[in-house]
Amino acid sequence: MRSADAVTLIRVGIIVVVAYLVLTKFNPIIIAILIAIAMLLDAVDGYFAIREASAGKIGFGKYISAALGDKKAKQSVSNYKKKLASISKYGARIDVAGDRAVEYILWMVYVYTGVLPFLVIVIVVIRHSFVDAVMAARGTSSKMKTKFAQLVYSSNLGRGGINVVKFLTFAYLAFVYIWLYPDWIGHALAAILLIYIILRGIAEIYEAYA
Repeated sequence: MRSADAVTLIRVGIIVVVAYLVLTKFNPIIIAILIAIAMLLDAVDGYFAIREASAGKIGFGKYISAALGDKKAKQSVSNYKKKLASISKYGARIDVAGDRAVEYILWMVYVYTGVLPFLVIVIVVIRHSFVDAVMAARGTSSKMKTKFAQLVYSSNLGRGGINVVKFLTFAYLAFVYIWLYPDWIGHALAAILLIYIILRGIAEIYEAYA
């Protein structure tokens, strides 16, 4: 098994544990830490994939520099990303599957506990189902060419922003359910995250037909 795929499975496993801890009303601080670790592992599996494609030529420092916007490092990483499909036929799709599993589990837990309305998971499932179908037919979603898609989806702001919002939303909702923090803040965060997800979905579809 590829290292990147193993990391993907590990982060899904962590979220399964998170779901159990939420349902048993475990300490939400621990839950927030585990969610943060799972989200950080999303970047780690990307690094392992690039390291494999580059035969070890791309180190972690260079990978981070690329993520932070260093043009030279970003170009090097981008070149090796193009080779990923030839190295691993299913690697990119497994990564997406891991992302979806993590997200679905967290949304479902908070809908099941009554923290969020059922409509939320309906919106998420519809969005991901249709967008993923379009992107699977087109290829990887990392190859954005239009400025709109690059800004909303593949830019550092787009990628980093949604991860921050995801963490804040899913971590805070644990505090809402377990320690009875104000639910309106959790609802506001969830609404922002949904808008973010929908905009990124529009960007992907727009890119596919542009």
